[in-house]
Amino acid sequence: MRRTALIAALALAAAVLAVPAASAHAEMTIPAATVHAGAPPGTITDLGPASEVTSVNGSELIDGTIYTATGGVTPVVVGGYDLAEQRVNRRYELPTGGGAWATAAVGTDLYVGTYDPGDLYRVDTTGTAATKVADVSPDQFIWALAAAPDGVLYGGTYPNGRVFSYDPATGTTRDYGVAVPGEQYVRSIAVDATTIYAGVGAHAHLIAIDRATGAKREILPPEFADRTFVGTLALSDGLLAAALSPTGTMLLIDTADPSRYEVVQTPDSYITAIAIDPGRNDVYVGTRPSGTLRRYDRDTGQLSTLAVPYDGASFGRIFITGDQLRGVVTNTVVTYDLTTGALTGVDLTEAGMPPAPELAMAIATDGPRVYVSGKAGVQVHDLVAGTSTRRFLPGEAKAMTPVAGEIWMSVYTLAYLFRMAPDGDPRRVTTIGHEQNRPLDATWSPADKLLTVGTEPEYGRHGGAVSFYDPRSGALDVHRDVIPDQSIRSVAVKHGTAFLGSSINGGLGTTPRATEARLAGFDLATRTKTWEITPVPGARQIVELVATGDRILGLTETGVLFAVDQRTRQVVATTTVASGQNTLVQVGPTIYGTNGRDVWKLDPATMTVTPFVTGLNAQWYGGGALLAAAPDGSALYALRGRNLVRIQL
Repeated sequence: MRRTALIAALALAAAVLAVPAASAHAEMTIPAATVHAGAPPGTITDLGPASEVTSVNGSELIDGTIYTATGGVTPVVVGGYDLAEQRVNRRYELPTGGGAWATAAVGTDLYVGTYDPGDLYRVDTTGTAATKVADVSPDQFIWALAAAPDGVLYGGTYPNGRVFSYDPATGTTRDYGVAVPGEQYVRSIAVDATTIYAGVGAHAHLIAIDRATGAKREILPPEFADRTFVGTLALSDGLLAAALSPTGTMLLIDTADPSRYEVVQTPDSYITAIAIDPGRNDVYVGTRPSGTLRRYDRDTGQLSTLAVPYDGASFGRIFITGDQLRGVVTNTVVTYDLTTGALTGVDLTEAGMPPAPELAMAIATDGPRVYVSGKAGVQVHDLVAGTSTRRFLPGEAKAMTPVAGEIWMSVYTLAYLFRMAPDGDPRRVTTIGHEQNRPLDATWSPADKLLTVGTEPEYGRHGGAVSFYDPRSGALDVHRDVIPDQSIRSVAVKHGTAFLGSSINGGLGTTPRATEARLAGFDLATRTKTWEITPVPGARQIVELVATGDRILGLTETGVLFAVDQRTRQVVATTTVASGQNTLVQVGPTIYGTNGRDVWKLDPATMTVTPFVTGLNAQWYGGGALLAAAPDGSALYALRGRNLVRIQL
């Protein structure tokens, strides 16, 4: 379990978890290849959990034990990792919530703020109780928690951007209201004897709130108002450290006089964790996307690199224990010795927090294997061997595209492109840049030898992009704001034209400027937009596109299926299916689609929709592909609940 060198810590983070594919349904058979012959169309074979993960978000150090709360799995598990024993020797399950970002400690009690829904729990770390306390917020997410010196808890929420308090001594709550009108996120919280500090986004603000009166004032220097978030805060002895996104800037602010501050610029985009060391007069930060642990020496003004656990490591918290820094990194606790410079790490999965089925994000297949993406990894289902293995990925693959024996992954955050061989680990190739953040769709054009990716911009920004990447030359061509003020939600390519379906949404935390989704044609030879139409008046998103024959088939979030003639650029037919974030795939002349609940098929010639499989009721996260077709046309792969299933064609 123990890792005693940096190289070992790197290997630890990229380790593959190999387990046999398990079944919760009687029709399951392993290996899946043995059930193909003779099975009638629509036969479902259960392939076990689609994606399993140990991923922790909120963390707190109490009496030599780091308590961590899981994200993306149900139930939420709080595990106590004993630093001396190097194992998880305490576990608590929370009855509600899809995960937890926010934690704070009051004495030996751990408080956990969940999301989906935003509940607040007290965990008695001296016993076994995990109790939901009074309702503190009507919001979906509790993003941040901090404890004042007198033990009163303060929290920040999404999507209404509120600040609240909870007093454990009396059980009373207080609503301090919206931190900044129009802003959705209170992403970070710090508090001292008199003042609450709230880090706000997706347009950056740093709000000081008087604990007694509730009076609010902006203390973010105006020259930093163009940032998206004050995403991380730390407070110690009158020094407030505030991290600004997406420029990797840290402000060290004198709380007695906030006009006095020091600017520390890191080489990265994000500072995800901060720890202040008053004794050494140092500040430690974890930065992304490089995954670096850094030290800022306040005496010399120097920023130095201490260690990189692995490429893309995301520090959730940093704790100082004597001469050692303890970092919580995705599913690992790393220890950096300030005296020797040694870095060690322990995988929490190995230490006693086993993986659990998570909400999958996207599905792809190359035939022998099915790939399912999730938080910080991709699950690879080998259909012949009947195994399920996990490959580490520093991010979330929102789209996966088979290309020439490899899988290309379009990854959030920072819209990275990764590639992965079937027997290898993901390798980062390039970043789209141009203030793009979240890939929404991708497709490969064999004729043009191009990967086409549609993206949404950074939090608080407008103007998505379509990008074209040539794996042969490494050339990346990015076109932002092709459809003004809209994101590129769906893409298809045929006969030298990229077809782009938009979403009126900008980056998260923005108000749409457009009112209707658009469909555009983009000439690959000249790299220019040649036409644009509104195929479905009033639709806000075109969630899928398929180019087939002389038609472009599209699907809106309202469930309108439309066909556009590629020559006349006119809508020639429409029909309807269930609304939602549907996925379309083509198998021969037939189009199959799903919104997660059922699978249906479409005859493109007649626009006739007929049911194919019902009752899947997929549990998934976000707008990734919920359906994939085997290259030989023999099967579809989809989700049923949180399990992967094969559907015979």
